[in-house]
Parts: sequence; C-alpha cells; structure tokens
Amino acid sequence: MHCSSCLWLIENLHKLESAVVSSRVNFERKEVAIIFNYQHFSLRKVAELLTSIGYEPYISYNDMGKKTPRINSSKIYRLGLAGFCFANIMLLSFPEYLGIDSKEKNLMLLFRYVNVLLSLPVFFYSAGEFYNSAWQGVKQKFLNIDAPIVLAIWVTFFRSLYEIFTGAGGGYLDSMSGIVFFMLAGRVLQDRTQKKLSFERDYTSYFPVAVTKVNGQNSTTIALPDIQLGDTLKIYDQELIPADAILTRGNALIDYSFVTGESVPVAKEMGEIIYAGGKQLGGTIELLVIKEVAQGYLTSLWNKDAFKYDPTKDRSFVHSISYWFTWGVFVTSFTAGLYWYFTNTSIMWNAVTAVLIVACPCALLLSNTFTNGSILRIFSNHKFYLRNASVIEKLAVADTLVFDKTGTLTTRAYQTVVYEGSPITDIIKQKIGTLASQSSHPLSAAIASWSGVIPDNPVIAFEQIPGSGIEGMVDGDLITLGSSLFVRGKNDTNINNGAAVYVAFEGAYLGFFKLKNQYRNSIPGMLQRLANRYTLLVISGDNDNERGYLRKLLGPAANLYFNQQPADKLTIIEAIQKTGNRTVMLGDGLNDAGALKQAHVGIAITDDTNNFTPASDAILDASKLHQLEQFIQLAKANKVIVLSAFIISIIYNLIGLSFAVQGLLSPMIAAILMPISSISILLISFGFTNLTAKWLSL
Repeated sequence: MHCSSCLWLIENLHKLESAVVSSRVNFERKEVAIIFNYQHFSLRKVAELLTSIGYEPYISYNDMGKKTPRINSSKIYRLGLAGFCFANIMLLSFPEYLGIDSKEKNLMLLFRYVNVLLSLPVFFYSAGEFYNSAWQGVKQKFLNIDAPIVLAIWVTFFRSLYEIFTGAGGGYLDSMSGIVFFMLAGRVLQDRTQKKLSFERDYTSYFPVAVTKVNGQNSTTIALPDIQLGDTLKIYDQELIPADAILTRGNALIDYSFVTGESVPVAKEMGEIIYAGGKQLGGTIELLVIKEVAQGYLTSLWNKDAFKYDPTKDRSFVHSISYWFTWGVFVTSFTAGLYWYFTNTSIMWNAVTAVLIVACPCALLLSNTFTNGSILRIFSNHKFYLRNASVIEKLAVADTLVFDKTGTLTTRAYQTVVYEGSPITDIIKQKIGTLASQSSHPLSAAIASWSGVIPDNPVIAFEQIPGSGIEGMVDGDLITLGSSLFVRGKNDTNINNGAAVYVAFEGAYLGFFKLKNQYRNSIPGMLQRLANRYTLLVISGDNDNERGYLRKLLGPAANLYFNQQPADKLTIIEAIQKTGNRTVMLGDGLNDAGALKQAHVGIAITDDTNNFTPASDAILDASKLHQLEQFIQLAKANKVIVLSAFIISIIYNLIGLSFAVQGLLSPMIAAILMPISSISILLISFGFTNLTAKWLSL
C-alpha cells in the first residue's frame, strides 16, 4: 500500500465480492481487517482475492495466537490537549504582558483563574509521560533528563498558583504548558517511524502457518504448533522446512541461502538430516520430524546472549549532559537561596524558584528530540527505518562496518552468465535453454534466462539428478547440463571465481557457463569510499569464489571470511568488539540474525520492507544501500546540531540566571524568555538538520 488509491481499493472489496462485509485498513501498519461470510467465502479465497488485485497478504507462523495490539493514541491526545491549553493560556496572558488597565482588575483576575483551570489538564494529564519516565529513572537510581523537566514543571506550576492566589503576579502557566507541548511534539515526531515496521522478529516470522502431514494414505493440513516428534510431513516445491527432520522419500535439493548464506542449493539423500529454514527446490519430498519446531537448529540461534535486551545500551549522550547540568542547576539554586537567606529573606524564594524555572534543561531535550525526529523522517523518506532514535547515536560512533555478501552486497539471483568453450549455434543455445528451463535449480534458471526467447522445442525425456545435473532429449538431441563430474566424468579445479555449469551435446563436451553473483548498483564505488574511513569486513556463509574481486574492492587491509556458520559470524563480531571497536553489521538472512543483534548497530537489508527481515536495529531498502555513507554522515551531524542548539540555549539561560540570582526576574520576562528560547531551538534543530541532509544529497 502506497497511496490513497490503494486504500480505496482495499476498503472497497465488498464491491468485488459480495461475501465481504467490510474491510478497514490501518495504513500506517500496512494491515487490513476484513469481515466476511465464512459460509460462502473461505479465508483462502480472501487471500486469493487480495492477491488478484495486487496486495498479496503476508501470513506467518509468528503472527499465530497474537492479538493485534491496540494503537496507543494517548500521546497524541496528550499533545492535542497540551496544544489547546497552551494556545489559550498564551492568548489570555497577552493583556497582562502588554499592561492591562488598572481599572480592569476584575478582568485580569478572571483571566488568571481561567488560566489555572486550563493548566490543570496539562499538569495532571499531558505531563504524565514525563512523570512516569522520571519515576522509572529514580527507581533505577539514574537521574535521567525527565527528572529535572518534572521538577521544572512542578516548580513552575506551584509557584504560579502561589502568585495568582496571593495576588503577587500572573505566574508562569504559559511557560509550563509550552514546555509540555513542545517536548511532547518532539517525541511524537520521533516516534512516527517506529510504528511502520517490526524490528523484533525471529525465525517464526519466516515460517508458514501450516504444513501437510502424512498419515498412511491420507494427508491433512496442520498448524505448525501441532507438529510433533515422529510426524511425517510432505513438503512441496518452494516450501520451507518447518522443523529439523530426516529425508524419507523423494529427491531433496535444499536452498539454505537464507539460513547459512550458501548461495548454491545442497542435494540431500535418503536418511540425511534437513534443518529447518531450508527451502525445497524441485519435486515433493517427505520428512520424518526429529525435533519440534521450538527445539530446532534455528531456535538455538535465538537463545544466544546477543538476543537479550539491555536497556542501558539505548541511553543517549543527552542523559549524561543532563545529569551534570541538573546538578549544576541545583547547586546554583541552592547557592542563590543561601545568599539571599542571609541578605534579604523576602527575595530568597523568588530567586530559588526563578533559577529552577529559567535553567530548565528543556532546551536540551527539545533540540535532541526534534533533531532526532527530523533525521528519522529524512531516513524514512529514503527507505532507511530505525528502531528508535538511540540508533542514530550508535551509528555515528561506529568505526567498523561488517557486510554479509549473498543477498546484501549481491542480489540473491545469479544474473551474470558467461559461456566459455567451443562456439555454439543459436539453435544449440536455444536447446540448452529449453532443457535448463525444465529444472527449478537457480543456476538452471539463470542459464534459461541467458538463452533468450526459447521456442517450443519438444523435450522428449529428461532426468534430473539433485546435486549433479540434468540430462534430456531436446528435439532429438541429447543435452547434458551439470557439474564437471556429471558432464565430463572428472572434477574441474580451474574454476575459482563463481559457480560453473558444464554442458555436453550428444556426449561431446562443449564448455561451461560461469555464473557470478551480481553486485548491487553502486556497491563497488561505495565500498571503495568507505574503505578510506572505516575498517571493513566481509563475513559470508558462501564459498570464497569472490575473494579476489572483493579484495580488489576493499583493499589489502580488509578482513574477508567465507564459509562461516551463523554462530561463527556472531563470534567474529564479539571478537571485534573486545578490541574496543564499534561495529555496524549489514545482513539479510537468518544466518546474520545473531551478528545483527550482537553488533552495536544491526542493519537488515531487504528488497521489500514488507517481507521478512531478521531482528535488527534498522531496516534498509536494498536500493538505497549505496547511500550508507551519507546516512552515517547525517547521524554524525546529529550530535553537532544538538550541542549547537544546547549552547545557544545556555546563552539564554545565562541571561535569565543573571536576573534570577539577583531576584530581579519578573514573571513577564520569564514568560517571554522561555518561549523564545524553545522556538529558536526548534528552528535551529529543524533548519540545520535539513541543510545538512541537502548538503549530503539526501
């Protein structure tokens, strides 16, 4: 779903099928709720209807038994209420700022009391999020940035009540409501991209919801949670293996690329173990389950310590600054109060509270949340989605970039096909393509595509031997395709760059097809630029056929690891981190899941953000991978922009404090100073972020 036309089409399914009662779309989450008459229209037909109009539903085992979470709109309600109250309090405060006629004293009191009423929902409801956050920090014995914010809100509110009800002044209720409104606005902006995608995914998100179980001559469809030890499962072409099992019938050709990273499918014989997560290519097979779904090989990947969440990892540098800034404010306030206690007690209370109000660190929080929100928005517009704002800071300090190869630097399909050998005519070329098209093997599919338009050549007979090749009669000629051993009767050790498929015509060897991974657009140039700034590594589950090419791209200093199992990838990342390096891992498959979680920042690369991606800190559309350098540079600019805005706010604070410690700060000056400070911070954060993004061509 991309636009209002998609929304209209899906919400009008009842016009296409009368059995559909209604359909409602949650556009932000890309979900649809459909009510239909199950007695006349099955769930399968609903899925087929959606697919027929171009919106194939994504259904996974991970979604079974889960209730759709209710959308949390409380933050929006808090923001809306705070904005309404803030605007009206400001409006009712203008007469007093501009000097209301002394003859209109009753009108002035009325405005003040109305302001008190308007401030109550802001204080008790809208600011509730800051109270909860501050209290959680206190319970963990950590003074987070919300603690001084809460103190400033309380001091502002209660001093305002004191001044209004004693007739001493109009208070600071506009400033208090403004603080709450602007900070909530920043957080809402920052949270927007987090609702679009799911970052907490595991192996079950990759599995289907059901599988075929064989019982004698009968077969039934069962849900994955119902699979038990000893069950016999029937797996069809292109279906996934849901549990570790033993092959009992059929020829298995398993694509493990998403699990191990190995790009070439593996042939399995009767009695061999096939691990969960592989995809069957070819005919139907039967498997005997030896481990339940929850106890298989893939599950063990998720039991690693890397998958245990540590909330302290997400603490921002802003919290550290806020901690010391808060204590500085407390010391300044206490010192001012102590001085006036011995000098002029009538000014003491005014000085203490004025310092706490004026030196509120809300400017730091505003600059941080609005800068983060702007960067998240820019990243999202370029199909780079972060789990939360803390990932920006971790991305900025990274010094080591780790890449998976298959599916990350390269596409999953073999696209570059080069023939080497005796010249072949167009007719023979077409016959080779005809035979190759009879096989579901990815290498055969690439050769069939290479051969171009295939005429209707009759295939009299063919035989496919998993792991070896395919042989058949095409229009009366015998064609053989496959490994060197299958075609020539001996292994060829000269092929060292890519996979090879050998071909023979009427028993005579012709040559071979060299198939190389197709690297994504602009990847070679990106890697060469990054090599000048970062330590680069490639950790691949694939073979080392591409070692020479990658070495040329990355330079002699880069470390290249091939034939790595998922656990090996995680171990390598751990070893790098023990040397003090901060790592960014980029991968796309389950084999990368452990490494993605172990790294300081794990980025899942996907060709479709609506499809499955491993658990990660960020999801990046593969078409935008070449902009990785710009993304990191914008993340680095985040800290500079936040600190710049904070320094400007410090200047405001120093001006205000110079009056506050002397007890000379009036409510009118404070009311004017604080909104000017907040608005200027917003303009600086938003403006600098967009200028930096434009400079980086984002």
